[in-house]
Amino acid sequence: MKHIFKRNKHIIWIVLVIFVVIYIFKYIDKNIKPTLIAISEIKAKAMATEVINDSVNLRINDDIDYKDLIFVKYDDNGKVTLMQANTIVMNSISSDVASEVQKQLKEISQSKVDVPLTNAFDTQLLKLPSINMEIIPEGAVSVDFATEFQESGINQTRHRIYLIVETNIKIIVPLVSEEIKISTNVPIAETIIIGDVPEQYINVPGDDVLKVVK
Repeated sequence: MKHIFKRNKHIIWIVLVIFVVIYIFKYIDKNIKPTLIAISEIKAKAMATEVINDSVNLRINDDIDYKDLIFVKYDDNGKVTLMQANTIVMNSISSDVASEVQKQLKEISQSKVDVPLTNAFDTQLLKLPSINMEIIPEGAVSVDFATEFQESGINQTRHRIYLIVETNIKIIVPLVSEEIKISTNVPIAETIIIGDVPEQYINVPGDDVLKVVK
């Protein structure tokens, strides 16, 4: 009888340990995992955005002017009648920026990023260690142009040109991986148009979006 009781006691302890382990895993999956992913995404997006901004600064020269990107035609009265994008220059800029972004993303993918577990567990009572996060470029980097017209005083319109840089990256932390999309708009040139914006405005065609495959 004593032997049976001792054996049952061991079984109870084993069942209890299994129950505790299952509870811990479920708690982590429900409460800690989403927070850990959110913190990792914030860090990854901040790093990728910084890479994109640095790449644009490296590849776009200071002497690039609005008139290098947009051809403006005036009539005899000085009124703007046509605005046309310089697609050759824009395509060259897009290609250079996309290549630089891809290059720098590969460089940061070779380093580990610390994610503090203290933030994930939302506690200041315990000093928890950090875990390593890995960033892996996914797919291609695409670069396109966008423009924006804004009123800027009486009979004046501000025309601003942006670079739109998009890419996908995968973040990997212990037991978790997530793919996120990064999209950043970087203003690169602007001018003030005196008078009405012409009805004829030729923008960069959507089919001319440049991509650089890793």
